[in-house]
Parts: sequence; C-alpha cells; structure tokens
Amino acid sequence: MGKPNGALGRTARCIALVGPYLSGKTTLLEAILARTGAITRQGRIADSNTVGDGSPEAREHGMSVEINVADVDFLGDTFTFIDCPGSIEFQSEASAVLTACDAAIVVTEPDLKRVPALQVIMKQLEDRGIPHFLFLNKIDSFNTPVREILPMLQPASQKPLVLRQIPIWENGIATGYVDLASERAFVYRAHAPSEIVAMPAGIKPREQEARFQMLEKLADYDDELMEQLLQDMPLPRDKIFDDLARDLREGLICPVLLGSAENGNGIIRLLKALRHEAPFVEVTARRLKLENAKSAAHVMKTLHSAHGGKLTVARVLAGDFADGTSVSADGIDERIAGIFALAGPDTKKRGPAKAGDTVAFGRLDKVRTGAMLTAGKSGINQAKAPPLPEPVFGVGIALADRKDEVKLSTALSRLMEEDPSLSLHHPHDTGQMVLWGQGEMHLRVAMERLRRKYGIDALTEPRHVPYKETIRKPVEIRGRHKKQSGGHGQFGDVVLEIKPRPRGDGFQFGERIHGGVVPRQFISSVEIGVKDYLVHGPLGFPVVDVEVVLTDGSYHSVDSSDMAFRQAGRLAMSEGMPKCAPVLLEPVMHVAISMPTDATSKVNAIIAQRRGRILGFDARDGWSGWDVVEAQMPESEMGDLIVELRSVTAGVGTYTAKFDHLAELTGKLADQVLATARRAA
Repeated sequence: MGKPNGALGRTARCIALVGPYLSGKTTLLEAILARTGAITRQGRIADSNTVGDGSPEAREHGMSVEINVADVDFLGDTFTFIDCPGSIEFQSEASAVLTACDAAIVVTEPDLKRVPALQVIMKQLEDRGIPHFLFLNKIDSFNTPVREILPMLQPASQKPLVLRQIPIWENGIATGYVDLASERAFVYRAHAPSEIVAMPAGIKPREQEARFQMLEKLADYDDELMEQLLQDMPLPRDKIFDDLARDLREGLICPVLLGSAENGNGIIRLLKALRHEAPFVEVTARRLKLENAKSAAHVMKTLHSAHGGKLTVARVLAGDFADGTSVSADGIDERIAGIFALAGPDTKKRGPAKAGDTVAFGRLDKVRTGAMLTAGKSGINQAKAPPLPEPVFGVGIALADRKDEVKLSTALSRLMEEDPSLSLHHPHDTGQMVLWGQGEMHLRVAMERLRRKYGIDALTEPRHVPYKETIRKPVEIRGRHKKQSGGHGQFGDVVLEIKPRPRGDGFQFGERIHGGVVPRQFISSVEIGVKDYLVHGPLGFPVVDVEVVLTDGSYHSVDSSDMAFRQAGRLAMSEGMPKCAPVLLEPVMHVAISMPTDATSKVNAIIAQRRGRILGFDARDGWSGWDVVEAQMPESEMGDLIVELRSVTAGVGTYTAKFDHLAELTGKLADQVLATARRAA
C-alpha cells in the first residue's frame, strides 16, 4: 500500500464524523472505539451507554446535541474523532470543528430522502476544501443495489463519488465485501475484524466492472493511469492506493466505503483508508495559511461545567502548548491552567499538547470559539469560518422567580458562548427578552441546559409582535393643565394640530406660535409631553407617522412651568388622538426562503397560507437543484414558519428575514390583536 503520507511526523490526525440526522455517526464512533480497543464493549444509543451523546439532553432526546471527542490508536497511528450533530438545528456545532480537521467522514444511509441533508453537509466540506469520505452505513438494511445508490446520491456531491467496495450478498443479506483497490474479498464477523476469503463464484464480472469504473474516475486526474488503462496494462496496486490518497487530499474525489456501524462491519477497512489517505496536520496548517507559524491552536468549542469552570477545546496546528503557557488571541492574553484529554463528556488531565493533538485548555476565560491561539504575544492568521446561520426561531423568556435575574444573564451568556448560534435580543418595542436559535428543538435543549446546569427555572412564551399604530385623519385639539394647591399652582394651555404623515416618515413636531402666547422656553416641554403620549396610543401601541404642530395656547406668569406645559401637551394628545381614526399597523418582513427545487411549490403554498406575497424566485446561487423564493410576510405569521418549512423540505429548508415596512391591519385579525393587548394590560 505504500507509506502513509506524513509518516515521519506521526502526529495525531483529527477526523470529523458528520452526516444527516439519525445516519449513525455516534454508533460509528462507538464501533471505532470498540474496534481499536479504546473501550472494551460497544455500547448502544438505545441503552444510553455510548461514549458519545453522554449529556442528559442528548440521552433524553436520543440525538446528538453537541460535539463528542475521543482519541484512538490504530496500528501505531493516533486519531481524534469528533462526532458532530446531524440535525440541521445543531449543525453550527460542526462549523468551528471542521476548520481544523484533517478530513471528514460523511455518514449516511442509502436513502433518496437523505439527499437534501447530505448536500448541505457535502457543500460545506467542498466549499472549505476539507477532504472527505462517504461511509454508506447500515449495509445490512440495504434494499437497493449499490450500483443504483451512487447515481442517486451523486447530486449531493460536486465531486465524483468513487466506489471503493462492493458488497457480497447471500440470500439478500450483505455478508461481506470486495475491496476494489486490492481485489480481495472479505467476510464480515460480528464485532470482530473481517476475514479474507476466496473471491465468491459469480462476483468477478461485477467486481471487474466496478473496479474499472473506479479506475476510470482516478484516470481523469492521472494521465499515466489513463494511458495504462487504454493499453490494458497491469496496474501496480501501490499506484492505485497512492492515486486514491492524492485525489482525496487534493479534493478531487469523494471515496465511498460500506459498512454497518451497529454490527461493527467495515470499520477496520475505513480506519485503514484513513491511515493511508487522510492528510496530517501539516497539510491542514497549509490550508489555513499557517505553514510558517511557530505555534497555533484553533478553538473548536467552549464548554462550561457547573463546578469545573471553563474548558476550551482546541486543535493544536503548530508548536507545543503546556500547562502555564501564555497564549494570545485577537489581542487577548491569558495563561493555560491545565491541559485535558477528552473522551465524550469525560476529561482527564494530560501532559503538554503538540501539533496534531486535540485537547481542552483550562481557564481561558476570554477566549471564544473560532479563535486562533498562539503561544506568546505574536500575531497569527485568524481562520475564516463560514458566518453563523441566521436565527430562524425565537421564544420569549420569563422568570418564575425575579430574584434569578442576575443569574439568568450570566447563564445565558455562558450558553451563547458554548453555542454561538444562540442569540439574545431585548427589543425596546416589546420589552420582551427573546432567545433566538435554529429551531424548536435547539431552543428546547438550551432551556433544559439552563435548568440543569444553572438551576434557573425560566419559562418560555410566544414572541410578541411589535405592532404600531397611526392615524388616518387630522384634528385640532386644546389641552389645558390647571392645578391649584396652595402657593404656586400649575398652568399650561396648548392648541395642537395632529395629522397623519406618509408611511415610514416617522414623527415630526413643529410650531406656529405668534405673539408669545406660549413662551419659547416651554415649547420643547410641549414636545416632550407629546412624545410621552406616543409611547402608547389610543390602541395601546407606539404611534408612528404622525405630525404634531403647536399653533396656540396661553400661559400664567407665575404658575406656568416646564412640567405644566409637558402635561398640557400630553392631555391634548390623549383627547385628540382617539378622534383621528387610529389604525393598527403590523410589521411586514422581506423573506428569502431557500429549499430544494422539488419543495418549491409546497413552500409557495405555505407563503400564501400565511398571508404572504410572493415577489419572485430564482435558482439558489451555487446550489444545484435548489431555489430561493422571495416574499413579503407579516411578522405575526412567522413564529413557527421554520417548523413548517422543515417538514416539507426533508429538514433542510431555511430562510432569512429583515423588516420591510408597516402595513395596516383591520378587521377580525386586528380585533384579535387588540383584545389580546387589552387582556395583557
């Protein structure tokens, strides 16, 4: 097979396990740990005894909700495997991880329904130049021949899918495989290494066909191999393996391997492919333009424990880092307080970390996920990660006990540091604290962590829509504030013109005072009084697009004051505004929805059902087989939009939204909004 690339360095390699939800990534990690002797017995997700998915939230929901890290040794090489969540709601966990990984294994089932989710994952790897294998899991449950599966999955990948194995079938059951590069046949053994057997009778024609197809794809990138194929010359086995390794590292192909993680089948072959073909850390450092760095470590994840403090999970890309090393990132200087090895949720203190190692640094309080650390105070290139996904689902947060307010702020800050795809907004219009994330389950898990890790009993509620109100007709009104209570009294008298302005023009105040009927020093107080009222108009919402002009009034030389005229302005507004035909305004958002093309008609129907107006649609730039629909939609209709979108797009639909304009809301819907507001008041 030739010497593994980078053999003289023998640094640890870091491999990400990614793939659609429920494809078997955590089970594959467990099988790898068992096969390499890192654990004595392979656990099962159903039994809640796997190394990965060790958090209470993951076990409660039966799904990965954060990354899991574990090291293994295989034939003298060390690998760190990082199991990343498959649900699109938690996929941002993988973003910072992938930056510093040497390669990725994309785990999937051979199911047409998986193609959209697979494409989302493959495109991220392709765009970032990360070498990757495709592991077709659950071979024991295949109902479709592999020769039909690859064309079905190919649309998910911009790179050619190159089949490396074909299964051996007996009575409809996959009992082993033929390796197309070595031309050897293997038979599966449950939870034990496969055994080499003689090539089964009758499989040779299929093996030769599949092998030729593999070699043809490799020959597209190797003229010498192409010439040998055309001349029907014998091909050296080492040459084939070297081509496979080079094409993977250069991102020219995506090799495809088969197996069953649940039964431990195909694991050793996968590990051998990684050992020979996956690049070492030096290649990853070059990809990140760090080849000249004396020291560098990329922060993949931030963890907060209730009692153990903060841990910074990082991949060392160059140099050494030891306990007590001073590090710098983005102008922040700190000192490492302990270095730890990770195995799922467990940590163990270890010695210094060298290039290739993936470890946890203790007590780097100011360092954030995605940062590039360097020893000392020298600057270093900061890796460019894809931008975080736009938030698509939000819930209001209220406390069961107000004394937890300070604790809540600290706890939410730590949650967002652990998971940067969470964000907290506190809009002035509604006064509601809103936690935003990537979906309903994403926020449910965040709230569960809030209770478990920080003991805060926070309640969730639907987001409040920031309704406004305006007026349709003008009115002139007098407002007089007069009060006598011994000594100096209070006197202010104003006449105001109140009239509507064009939509979006905002508030304007003016005056046409003649003869000093309202002294100049009190005019600004009248404006303040007007603004005081506009915070809550006659319908109970902030008032917009109104012009108020002070036209007349009177004053008292002794009793008039700033406060008296402020109160007079407010009184005039409270009497005049109900006579101006007030009307409710709702915010309308500009929405861009991305989805696979075969779901476009369903998405159009969702937009119509939610009072949306389609503006147009086009092919999604850079995404084969995807569309983007642009529309305007009332914000009140968008609360659970992402839930419905995901249900009609195989879980991959998403959207971005920004405020567009305010529109009048009348009739039954307006009555419902006003009734709800009155009950809340």
